This record gives sequence, structure tokens and C-alpha cells, in this order.
Amino acid sequence: MAEDLVLTHLAPDPEEEWQRMLRFNGLDQSDRIAMVQTVEALMQRSAELVVNTYEYLRTVPETAAILGWEQDIDQAHLQERRRFFSVWLSRTLGIDTSTEFANYLFQAGQYHAGQGPRHIHTPPSYVTGSIGLILASFARIMNESGLPAEIVSGSMAGWSKYLTVQLNQMLFGYSIAQDFAWGDFSVHCTVFGRLRPAIGQSELLVPARSGAQVNNVLEKIFNYYPQARRMALDRIWQSEEKNDSLWTEINPAYIPRKGWRVLLNGRDLGFDKGFQSPVNEKDEIAIFPPGR
Repeated sequence: MAEDLVLTHLAPDPEEEWQRMLRFNGLDQSDRIAMVQTVEALMQRSAELVVNTYEYLRTVPETAAILGWEQDIDQAHLQERRRFFSVWLSRTLGIDTSTEFANYLFQAGQYHAGQGPRHIHTPPSYVTGSIGLILASFARIMNESGLPAEIVSGSMAGWSKYLTVQLNQMLFGYSIAQDFAWGDFSVHCTVFGRLRPAIGQSELLVPARSGAQVNNVLEKIFNYYPQARRMALDRIWQSEEKNDSLWTEINPAYIPRKGWRVLLNGRDLGFDKGFQSPVNEKDEIAIFPPGR
């Protein structure tokens, strides 16, 4: 593969980031055993937790304004929020560490950045604060349930590790969404074949900054839609010698898989200037899977 068809600044894959943070936080079998001992008590009051969470958010002026509930609650919106929270809570109490849940949380972070169906932007401080409130509620419910102190303390250590990993995953999705939305103009992009159901649409407008190149646009797409990255790109490793160090750095890079093509204004970049080609507001990028 030609060197001009390489992407070198992709963010970590969300599934790999999830596994990395689970390892870093040290969530192990002993934590799970401790957490499981408190699940029944938490489940018994899960409906109460869901209702009280949104009642609290309604009474805080800042979060009421974020949700658009300053004057009155939109009941349809409230039910949507409660359903989302109930699904999240049930998966959390099941101590779900699957890659599917990792992607779910990553997308939840994107939604909090204002890119959900209702386009509500929740500042990251409130995302972080909400995790703290959940941990406080867990501790209160455990204590009120009369569980022994040693069970509560051991369980809270596990819940703290697990919810911190969840928080990192959501903030990761949030930052990717914020980066995606930042630009001076938009480039029209069309995807074909199997990418359409993976992304959920056939066309998208990708914000780009002045002086951007095709690689900058592609990196935004493959960061925002990691499922597309897994389909279209292969990871390679590049070495770089540093002038101020005796060590050689090994960094990941990505190249299109065999048969995948990227066109700029109808010209196949594999036979043109590659991903370093500049882009302008009226340019169009197309991504084709093999067989097209």
C-alpha cells in the first residue's frame, strides 16, 4: 500500500479503550463477587432510583435548563429518559463488560454532546457529576437495606471501579463527537455498500477546518463511526526514531483493506495524490467497499 494512503491520527478503538480501562482499574473476580452480593438490594429499589434521579434533575435549575424543563416537564421526553436510564441501570447491575456495552456507552457520550435524537448538549461536568450521584445512591440504598458494613465497603470498591470505566467511555465518545462537530466548512461524504447499514445513513456532512486534507475528514468519520473502521481499515505499525531519545516509537496507523477505495470528486485517491489531497467546501468524498 502506498504511503500516501495511510491514516496516522485515529483515536483508539472504543472497544480497546474499554478493555484497557477495565485492566487499569483492576476490576477483577473478587470485585464482581462483592458487587453481586448487593445487586438484589439495588434491584429492589431500581424503579425508585430511576424516578428520583429525574426528579432531582428537574429541581436543579442548571439541569432543568439543559433538559428544557424550566417551565414544565415534557412527559414524552421524561419517559424516553426513564427508559434509557432503566436499560442502562439493568445492564450496570448485571455488571456488563461486553464490547457491545462499550459501544453503547461510547454512543451515549456522543448523545450527551448534543448529537442524540433531541440534540441536547449536556456539559461533561454534569456527566461526571451524575456518576458521582449514582455511586452515592448505591451506598445509601445498601446502608438502608441493612447490609453488613464489610459487604457494603467491598461492593462499593467494585462499583466505583466499574462506573469510573463507564464514565471514561462516555467522555471518550463525548470528545470524539465534539471534535467531529468542529470545522469551518463541511465536506459532503457518501458511503456505499455495507457501510450504509453500519453507519445508518448513506450521506453525511463532515465539518473540516481550513487547510484540511482528505485524511482529516476520513479520520473524523472513522473515529465517530468505529464500526466502519473495523470494516474498512487494517491496522499496521509504524516506527519513528526520535532525535531526543535513544528509543524508537512504534505507533499504530491504518490503511484501506484490499479492494476498498476512496474517491475525491470522482478521482480514485489510490491513483492520485492520496489522503494528503486538500479538501474544500464543494468537494465530495466517496467510500466504496470491494466489488463496487
